[in-house]
Parts: sequence; structure tokens; C-alpha cells
Amino acid sequence: VQLQASGGGLVQAGGYLRLSCAASGRTFSDYHMGWFRQAPGKEREFVAAISWSGGSTYYADSVKGRFTISRRNAKNTVYLQMNRLKPEDTAVYYCAAVLVGGDSDYYIDSYKYDYWGQGTQVTVSS
Repeated sequence: VQLQASGGGLVQAGGYLRLSCAASGRTFSDYHMGWFRQAPGKEREFVAAISWSGGSTYYADSVKGRFTISRRNAKNTVYLQMNRLKPEDTAVYYCAAVLVGGDSDYYIDSYKYDYWGQGTQVTVSS
């Protein structure tokens, strides 16, 4: 499956953005999806994950209550709605896909994901 992330940009603290990740090449509902981010000089970190059906979601503590992950399988797209953005949310955001069939409906470990998008830059100014 190929993943294309979009929607990043420059926003002031307290603002919002919605990231999209469009998938192609295979049945989208065959995959659980996740969002990760990587800030300069830091390791890639988990942000949010969603099961193949959208019935299960999971968030990093740092974004819980501010970010919402969702998906529309009919559109082969997963979204990350980011509200009340903070300067520490500045990073390159990546979407990732993992085939259904493992021991969980979502994964927070990046090495468990099979496919990655190219990343989209999010910059939050103070």
C-alpha cells in the first residue's frame, strides 16, 4: 500500500490543522493505521492509532483531548484533527499502516508498522 500524507502547515499556538493520509494499492480496511511525528533532534514518537474499522482508537498522553484520529474506508483516507496546537507539537507527521491480523487493534511501536507515508511538516508558532 502507498501512503500520501498532506495537510501540514504553519499555524499559531492555539490553532488547528487537519492532516490527511490517502492510501492506494490495496484494500484500505485491511490495515490498522497510525500517526507518528518526529521533531528535529528527537526520535519518532507515537501520536495516535485507529483500528481497521475505526472502532478502536488510542492516543499518546501528550495529545489526548486535543487530537482526534478518524478514518473513512470508502475514501481510503485516515485523518488527524489537531486542535489547540502547541509549539511542542511542531514536527514532521507521518502516517503508517499495519496489516490486520496481529494481536491488537492498534500499535504504538513504530517498528510494527509495515508501510509509511512521506511525512508532512507541522509548525506551531508561539
